[in-house]
Amino acid sequence: MKILVYGAGAVGQAIGGMLAADGHSVDFIIRERYIQGIKAFGLSITGIFGDYTIDSAKLGLFPSLEPVRGKSYDYILITTKSYDTGEAVKELVKIDKGGFVVVSMQNGCGNIETITEQFGDERSLAARVITGFVIERPGLVRITVTADSIHIGGNIEGEIPKSAVKLAEAINKAGLPCSATPFINRDLLAKLLYNSALNPLGAALGVHYGVLGDDPHSRSIMNAVIEEVFAVITAMGKRTHWNSAEEYEEFFYHKQIPATYNHRSSMLQDLEMGKRTEVDDLTGYVSSKGAQYGIPTPVCDTMSEIIRFLEWNGG
Repeated sequence: MKILVYGAGAVGQAIGGMLAADGHSVDFIIRERYIQGIKAFGLSITGIFGDYTIDSAKLGLFPSLEPVRGKSYDYILITTKSYDTGEAVKELVKIDKGGFVVVSMQNGCGNIETITEQFGDERSLAARVITGFVIERPGLVRITVTADSIHIGGNIEGEIPKSAVKLAEAINKAGLPCSATPFINRDLLAKLLYNSALNPLGAALGVHYGVLGDDPHSRSIMNAVIEEVFAVITAMGKRTHWNSAEEYEEFFYHKQIPATYNHRSSMLQDLEMGKRTEVDDLTGYVSSKGAQYGIPTPVCDTMSEIIRFLEWNGG
């Protein structure tokens, strides 16, 4: 298959690199500093799913879409931050020949809706990625932890698009556990629960997930966030995989946190590098939807403002 990874940070480089190692044609839209590192050393992916090395000559490395305007692709994987989704879609329209399927592989909710507005249901997919990826240096990505396999699906509840099955099979064969699902929106809401509970608090306190799960004070805050997120999901008329906040908390503390115990969130890493975080697409998203549906979200409101303060003041 021919694949373009748009906004290839840690997630995009790992998934795209492993697909390239398995024989697929992969191009990256990627920052210049990473291009130089990959050209010098090749691209290596290491960690819990094994070791992979791809010669840079087998990858297309481009800082913008301009050099690929005449190329055709089967899939375009968007791996930017969620706040860049709208701009990514505007850019992809410029190379659209009516063939490729666009896949959001991002945090937060609302991304697949943005993609679908432009490309329609048949050409739009979302992936729930709940795995830790870290760029250790340009050209080297480590996969550190995973709470579950990658899930890929379409925006229509109960249906599994053939394009989702094909891509999931390719990613799975390349070495990353992956499957197609008819309930991707439930998965994305489940990830919203997980990320909203852990990422802002872990970033604000500068600790990994396990510390938050072990301490009764941080558990109290996370429980309050989970309850608010669950109330907002219910008010929106949507559902995820659990019938109550309490049921999810049981899974969260006994399954998810142990599986990702030592992980430091991308939000914490963004603050440490002085970068903008995705808080507006996590607890900020919950706050905005809470206001829309009349659901109080005081803890999510507070966590969002703390992260914005840290962004404004350089972490």
